Amino acid sequence: MGHAHDVQNELREPARRLRGLVPDVLAAYSALHRAAMADGALSSGTKELIALAIAVTRECDGCVVAHARGAAARGVSEAEVAEAMGVAIMMNGGPGTVWGPRALDAFTEYATPEEPTEPRVG
Repeated sequence: MGHAHDVQNELREPARRLRGLVPDVLAAYSALHRAAMADGALSSGTKELIALAIAVTRECDGCVVAHARGAAARGVSEAEVAEAMGVAIMMNGGPGTVWGPRALDAFTEYATPEEPTEPRVG
């Protein structure tokens, strides 16, 4: 997996195209996502940690990106992500040691404010 933003950008257009072809399926999935991730007995941040650990287990780069971004947006701390990745490693063995750090890196990318870029001259 490359940088989280690269993965997100790579998937954007194919996802739009698919949504145009099967809009009802994607709308239903979106509704399921909103319902499952809403605050309830578990906070939405805790649910993002669970989803991030599952994304590591499934070795899904797009899922890692989405739930790392979601965790960052919900104020999850780096320490919480690290502990969740510890559980993912425990449950997954070797693959967890590859995907857990990828998930932490993706979270860090979304949790760290982007530096403003200087406009290119030339």
